[in-house]
Amino acid sequence: MMKIMTLLGSSRKEGNTAYLTDKALDGIEHKRVFLLDKQLNPIIDQRHDKDGFETVDDDYEALFFEFLKYDTYFFVTPVYWFGMSGQMKIFFDRWSQYMKDKRIDFWEAFRGKKAYVIVTGEKPDPKTAALPLIQQFNYIFQYMDMEFVDYVIGKGNKPNDILSDGYALEKMKMWNSEMKTQLKLTTNIN
Repeated sequence: MMKIMTLLGSSRKEGNTAYLTDKALDGIEHKRVFLLDKQLNPIIDQRHDKDGFETVDDDYEALFFEFLKYDTYFFVTPVYWFGMSGQMKIFFDRWSQYMKDKRIDFWEAFRGKKAYVIVTGEKPDPKTAALPLIQQFNYIFQYMDMEFVDYVIGKGNKPNDILSDGYALEKMKMWNSEMKTQLKLTTNIN
């Protein structure tokens, strides 16, 4: 059974990226996490310190260990100054804390998991301006031996702008249909 988690990095809960996510996962069970609702503190890089990372008192560790229980992820962020949102970047940066954590086999915990990316932006044309961000996600997934299944770049800035992006909306319908088919096949096998 596919277990899906969506990580929404927007600072607006009902924004364009959330709208696309809702369309992609309509009728599909998934865990939805707004990173803005979590206290995720930046850290000092202590990977090479003798004692490793200091404990950080925030919501990150509980989120991270819950995250590891899923096998399919939707990473969702508007393009903020031509990169991912700050909250999304902190989510990834904090992975460094767990690379040598004895409670998990860090590399094995990610191997083979599936990733989808949803981004939106406005100008310059996000279909090209957001490609470096898509490439950044791709490199993260390659580094972790995750499968980068697909991505969409939607055009929108103000609330509901995304309703004018027929391509992004159609792609979300396609993802939804494909996932429902995949879930049905998985359920029938089990």
